[in-house]
Amino acid sequence: MADCFRPYLLIFQYSLYTKFILRYLQIQLGLIYSVGIWTFSEAKLQAAQIHQNTKPTLELTELVTKVNPESAKQYSEPRMLAFENSENRLSTIKNSLADGFDNAEGKKNFDNLELSKPFPYGFLIAAPENFNPNLELPPPTPPTLPTPPKPPKPPTPPKPPENSSPPQTSTEPRKPDVVLESIDTDYRYNADNFGQTNLFIEPTIQFRLRNGNKIFLKTGFNFFEQRGLESVTNIPLQVGWQGKIGEVMLQTAAGVDIFNRLPTAINLNAKVDVTISPPQTSSSGRLQSAVVLSGNLEQGPYKSNVRTLENQITAWRFGPDLYWQIDQNTSLFSSLRLGNYNDGNSDVQTFSRLERKFGQFSLAANLFSWSYAHDLERTSGYFSPPDFLVYNAEVAWEGDIITNFLRCRLSANLGRQRLKGEVDNANAYQTSCTVKLSPNVEADLGYTLSNLRNHNTGETTDGGNSFAGQLRVKF
Repeated sequence: MADCFRPYLLIFQYSLYTKFILRYLQIQLGLIYSVGIWTFSEAKLQAAQIHQNTKPTLELTELVTKVNPESAKQYSEPRMLAFENSENRLSTIKNSLADGFDNAEGKKNFDNLELSKPFPYGFLIAAPENFNPNLELPPPTPPTLPTPPKPPKPPTPPKPPENSSPPQTSTEPRKPDVVLESIDTDYRYNADNFGQTNLFIEPTIQFRLRNGNKIFLKTGFNFFEQRGLESVTNIPLQVGWQGKIGEVMLQTAAGVDIFNRLPTAINLNAKVDVTISPPQTSSSGRLQSAVVLSGNLEQGPYKSNVRTLENQITAWRFGPDLYWQIDQNTSLFSSLRLGNYNDGNSDVQTFSRLERKFGQFSLAANLFSWSYAHDLERTSGYFSPPDFLVYNAEVAWEGDIITNFLRCRLSANLGRQRLKGEVDNANAYQTSCTVKLSPNVEADLGYTLSNLRNHNTGETTDGGNSFAGQLRVKF
């Protein structure tokens, strides 16, 4: 009976032995497996720590290319061979990765990236500090939370056209189109020893436009009186414009002259100023040098005396002016006028003045010539000598009588004149003052006395006196 159960007992013993061996192997495998897991985990932790504290090396980069085939596709062999030192390697990696960004924002923020992030696999590094003799399992590494996806960027608004700009609102008040700038009133009274008197009062209203150009309105009252003739009154009306075109200053005006007992006449004038040499000023603001050339054109009734007006004499006058500021104290002015009259006469008139200042005093030389093609004084009524020449020397003083209120000028002209071949003395004396009534109101008043004496007899052959001035009001 026992022998019957012997095979089963052998099988049972064999089974127990097998189970024991299997149990032993299972324990050994479990221990090896645990040690392997612990070793692998410790190696991964040490590799991460070393990677955070050290820069990538050539061997590490080669390992990545072997472990990660996808990463190997991003780097060519020539580029990997270029890693001669850490700085070159880092620079090459940055350049390679930066090329993968599709937008500039990614390239801009690339310096903040860590080199471990592009590599998906861990690194196993054999080093003494990675060995754990106590076979203690390290604390479990907290799971890495997945990075939340970045919210999509809002769509970029379309760029405005290059030529368009957003409207700009200005807080400054809008400048008016027309501004009243000044009113200048010229007045002149002339009288001579032949019983001839002329009075001119002509205000000019000046407006400034927004673009800097100017508009002039001129009117007034003129009175002409002559012995044995009925007086004539005149009201001039004229509209003018002044503006700058490039480097040229242009001024034009046109209007009519209304008379009390004579037909209305048209008048016009134009002037062009060209700066040949730009003005240069000193530190104190005084003009040091400049050259200005002007062209002038005038047409209108010849307002000489009653007879000339009654004969309705009109004239065209044109010619250039030259002003040259030689230095701070020396200047030259020269003028040429050519005239054509409706009675068939013509004239040529020239004037030149050279002046030198010495402080408040000045010395000047004047030269004036005037010649007509025909002497029509008896028929047309105006002074028309075939040759008339005056030259003189002028001595003047100018200074403040009362500071910032009254400034005056005194001058004396001593010279000679030639008329129809005869030469006589020609003297003139002048005084003028400027009164500053307020910061915006000034008034000029001048008086001139001239006499022409025969150098043989000493008798006065001609003489006259005149008052002239101007009232200026600025706004």
